[in-house]
Amino acid sequence: MILGEYSTPEAIESMHHTLGLDLPLWEQFVRFVQNLLINGDTGSSIISGTSSRELIAERAPVTLLLIAMASLLAILISLVLATLAATHKDRLLDHMIRIFPTITLGMPVFWVGLLLILIFSVRLGWFPVGGVGEGVTGTLHSLILPAITVAFSQIPTLIRSLRAQMLEVLESDFVVTLKAAGIPNRVILMKHVLRNSALPTLMLLGVNISYLIGGTLVVEQVFGIKGIGSLLFSSISKRDFPVIQGIALYCAISVVIISLLIEIASWRLDPRTKGK
Repeated sequence: MILGEYSTPEAIESMHHTLGLDLPLWEQFVRFVQNLLINGDTGSSIISGTSSRELIAERAPVTLLLIAMASLLAILISLVLATLAATHKDRLLDHMIRIFPTITLGMPVFWVGLLLILIFSVRLGWFPVGGVGEGVTGTLHSLILPAITVAFSQIPTLIRSLRAQMLEVLESDFVVTLKAAGIPNRVILMKHVLRNSALPTLMLLGVNISYLIGGTLVVEQVFGIKGIGSLLFSSISKRDFPVIQGIALYCAISVVIISLLIEIASWRLDPRTKGK
C-alpha cells in the first residue's frame, strides 16, 4: 500500500525490512508492545508517515471538549426532566416526559444531527452548519449542536433510570419522616432524594460511556468537525491500520479512565459502595 500498485519485488522486500515484517512474529509483537509502552504509539501512518500518536494528539482536544459538553448536557437535561416527572407523578407533565424516551430511543444519532442542522442552522441561522469556530467563544458556540446531538442518545435511558429511582426514594420511610418534621420539600428533594437516587443513574452513565464516545465520532462526520472521528473514518477508507489501532487503543483507555472517575464519584455519593 505504501509503495503503490506497481511496486517492484525489490522495493517490497526493502520495505518489509524497513517495517520489520521480515522478523519472526513474536519479535514483531515485542517491538510493537515496547513502542506502545515507551512512546504511546502504534506506529507511523501508512499515508503520511507521521506517528499515530501525533495525529491523534492533534485532533484530540476538540473531541474531548465535545464529549465533555455532551456529558454535561445529558446529565443536566436528564436531571431536570426526571425531577419534573417524579414530582408530578401520573400527571400530564409526567406522561409527556415519559413519552419522550420512548420516541427518541428509535432515532439514529446522525439523523438527529441532520435534523438539528436543518432547523437551527439552515432555517434559523443560530448556529454554524459545520466546522469549529475560532477562539474559545467560537469553539463553544459551534459545538453546541453536536453536543446536543450526542447527548440526545444518552438522555432517554438516564431519564428512565433517574425517575424510577427518585420515585422509589420519595416513597421511602425516611422521606415521609422528613416531611412530617416540617422540612421544606425543596430541601428534601435536593439534599436527600437526588443524592440517594443519583448513584444507579451515575453507574448507568458509566456503562454507556463507550456508546457516548462512539456517537461522538459519528457526529463529528455529520457536522464536519476535524476531530478523532474524521481521522478514524478517513483512516478506515485509506486502510491506514496503525492510525486505526491507535484510535481504538486511546478510545479504550478513555473509557477505562472515565469509568474509574465515575466509580470515584459513586464512592463519594455512597461510601458503602467502596470496595464492591
